[in-house]
Amino acid sequence: MNTPTSHFAPLARLLHWLMALMIMTMLFVGAGMVASVSERHAWLLNLHKPLGIAILLLVVIRLVVRFSTRQPPLPADLPAVQVLAARMSHVLLYALMLLMPIVGWAMISAAGDPVMLGRSLQLPGIMPANPELFAFLRKAHTYLAYLLFFTVLLHIAAALLHGWVRRDGVLESMLRGKD
Repeated sequence: MNTPTSHFAPLARLLHWLMALMIMTMLFVGAGMVASVSERHAWLLNLHKPLGIAILLLVVIRLVVRFSTRQPPLPADLPAVQVLAARMSHVLLYALMLLMPIVGWAMISAAGDPVMLGRSLQLPGIMPANPELFAFLRKAHTYLAYLLFFTVLLHIAAALLHGWVRRDGVLESMLRGKD
């Protein structure tokens, strides 16, 4: 049952591209949110919260899919340092996809505000209201967002390196599948 595959499973590819779109949207919404003091800020915030919770739910599903399906192997001629970098960057991406929404949820809870997922659906707070904790979590959320943005850029650069320079099938394995 553990036979090699040259492409990611269709559900893994769907989740990858859906989450890529959502995360890029989230990064730009977050940047717009902190740069705006207009009425647009409230609209962006009301988009940011449910999108973050959706990402949290999808990353849990994505982890289940990742551990229950076969992954294509990395090219045999890939230097060991690049294999390590690939593995560690994926661990970092998954950790950030989990941490960012949890820290955001905790931050909003520490502010004493509800996490609304629409007009009537409210998530429970996961932290007590506490101004010092809110300030710490807000800073943590910001730094994690910068780290996520940087890691996503590296991920894209690595994918383009595999697709355009090495032409080794790594990018192809996520773009389209035959399995």
